[in-house]
Amino acid sequence: MMEWIPIVFFSFKGIVLAIGMFYAIKWHYDQGQKKQATDKRTLLRVSVAVALAFVALLLGLLLLTALLSKTLGLDLTLP
Repeated sequence: MMEWIPIVFFSFKGIVLAIGMFYAIKWHYDQGQKKQATDKRTLLRVSVAVALAFVALLLGLLLLTALLSKTLGLDLTLP
């Protein structure tokens, strides 16, 4: 009796994600058509800022994980 529940839920999830991806791609494409001539310097500056923010967040997560593992007494030394 319960074998149909994962099929329905995963099918629904796939359909919702596919519709969401379609509209996200369509929205970005339409935005690109509006701003055809973007300034390359601004685009590069924003890209670098996003990359630096990602690296900073990644390092913060790494430090937080190390601190939490030390607090909990986990041994994370390499063999």
